[in-house]
Amino acid sequence: MHASMSAAASPALRDGDEVLLLCHRIPYPPDKGDKIRSYRWLTALAQRYRVHLGAFVDDARDWEHAEPLRRLCDEVCLRPLPPLRARLRALRALLTGAPLTIACYRDAAMAAWTRELLARRPVGCVVLYSSAMAQYAQTAEGVLPRHVIDYVDVDADKWRQYAERSRAPMAWLYARESRRLLAYDAQAAQAACASLFVSSPEAALFRRLTGVTAPLTALPNGVDHEFFAPATGRGNPFAGDRPAIVFTGAMDYWANVDAVRWFATAVWPKVQAAAPAARFCVVGARPSGEVLALAGDDILVTGRVPDVRPYLQHAAAVVAPMRIARGIQNKILEGMAMARPVVTTTMGLEGIEAVAGQHLLVADEPVAMAERIAAVLRGAHAGLGPAARALVSERYNWSAAKARFLDAVTGESEPAQVDA
Repeated sequence: MHASMSAAASPALRDGDEVLLLCHRIPYPPDKGDKIRSYRWLTALAQRYRVHLGAFVDDARDWEHAEPLRRLCDEVCLRPLPPLRARLRALRALLTGAPLTIACYRDAAMAAWTRELLARRPVGCVVLYSSAMAQYAQTAEGVLPRHVIDYVDVDADKWRQYAERSRAPMAWLYARESRRLLAYDAQAAQAACASLFVSSPEAALFRRLTGVTAPLTALPNGVDHEFFAPATGRGNPFAGDRPAIVFTGAMDYWANVDAVRWFATAVWPKVQAAAPAARFCVVGARPSGEVLALAGDDILVTGRVPDVRPYLQHAAAVVAPMRIARGIQNKILEGMAMARPVVTTTMGLEGIEAVAGQHLLVADEPVAMAERIAAVLRGAHAGLGPAARALVSERYNWSAAKARFLDAVTGESEPAQVDA
């Protein structure tokens, strides 16, 4: 992408027009944060337009989900992105000065497919899910068609947080990526017709860090509060009558690994001192070696489970002790939708319009977090769960989010913008 390029002018989309959706990760199944949002956008687009989809597959098990996507889309291009290949691509960027993230997703076959598609099909809009895909929103003539970028969150700031918690040489590498990616993202936003973020604080941070003048739109996630709902007859996955404190999330994601390690070492012993029978349960796919090492009599690491809802429904409390975070934590919305008491940090709460003490509990220090969990185990804060479910049902639903997303894509009306 070059700074001199700008999005080509095009009329507003009409029902039945063609749209190209490019995702950095296959948007199915919707079993983790970024895939939940991208899948919702895909289904919203498919209800009104003819959709072409290009996406990367970084988990071999996801190839089996190609057929459901082909039923939704006119054309589908899925490209493999094994972790080792992605790392090698990223390292080559050190020689060119490019952001590692962009190099990681640089793929000649994906570029050829998108350019060929844009040349032969009357695509009215390109929707880019993450700025890593902005490198593909370009025709063979070098023209950027009308396009919308969903940044979701300020990824460059997560790299900054990683740098602050790392030692050399990784601290240097993460700091470099934060700077280079932020500059790239700013340039991409200036060229886009609309730039979306998962919350107003996220959009405001992006504007403050980049100084971009282009419109930025806050478009929060929803939660399927009918799917994530307490249900009679849902079996208890926990053996015995020990109260379970539950964390959910992809357990190869560094922010989740950091949260679980900190909780297990700094908070959990204090919880056990107050409630010796309690058990900490880490529920999520692909647990790293650091997470697996925590497993023991009082800490359960499940790995991938077929359905997370039984673990949430039968949890005495849901914890999200995030110390590295950007955007909205879906794990918190899901715990609230299941009407469970949620305990998180200030960073975990960011972007969620919930009131501490009314809808959930917040603590940043180990002693305070342990005290809040112990209070929940004693039966205090009984009203948190119902209040939390009522909040997400009213304010965080996908129907409203999808309608605002389509507003941004069609260009017929401007969704609410963030001027920060």
